[in-house]
Amino acid sequence: MLEDLTKAAPGTVVLLHACAHNPTGVDPSPDQWKQILDLIEKRSLLVWFDSAYQGFASGSVERDRVAVEEAAKRGLELFLSQSFAKNFGLYGERTGAAHIICKTADLAKAVKSQLELVIRPMYSNPPAYGARLVALVLNNPELRAMWKDDLTTMSNRISSMRNALLKALKDQGTPGEWGHIAKQIGMFAYTGLTEAQVDRLTAEWHIHLPKSGRISMAGVNSGNVEYLARAIHSVVIGKARV
Repeated sequence: MLEDLTKAAPGTVVLLHACAHNPTGVDPSPDQWKQILDLIEKRSLLVWFDSAYQGFASGSVERDRVAVEEAAKRGLELFLSQSFAKNFGLYGERTGAAHIICKTADLAKAVKSQLELVIRPMYSNPPAYGARLVALVLNNPELRAMWKDDLTTMSNRISSMRNALLKALKDQGTPGEWGHIAKQIGMFAYTGLTEAQVDRLTAEWHIHLPKSGRISMAGVNSGNVEYLARAIHSVVIGKARV
């Protein structure tokens, strides 16, 4: 990744997931984020953070914003697309916010003008109720504390399902190394299954996932994790379902 960034021309926009990378579930460490931002700063690149899963990586909204905070501390100009669709359960409303950090007030004014030109023909005025729900929770200390507790609960549940899936695969002796399922974080796991194996999961076991082998860990629960493990085992060893 650093090698590719080194080759990028100055002014190149670099899109980065702030946390809980989709689809891999693999995030840079705090030290690695510093190396990435060092290079972005050195090469005069423009960083654009996509923060769609804050709170689902570590269970802490504070820990999941370290990359954005580090960039802001450095005084970097940046874009931040922040979604509340997942961490507030507002999927149908697609509620979020766009943040753009500029170095000068004049530049901020010009950027705002450009944004208005984009927004007006696209949607003019978006529905406000999703944003009002988010504002209500975040501005009420009691509700905010409850929300953060719920995020921790959900993050821990997904982590427990990762461990349960890994254990089930090990218990039945599924060939291969599966430790990455528990090491990855966030809502998705990059299994490493081939396209042919994915096709069999869908055709024979009625498990639907992209051909890349990415699975949504939010859809795995105590009632289906054993079934999922049996299905993966079957397609890996090349045995047809009976």
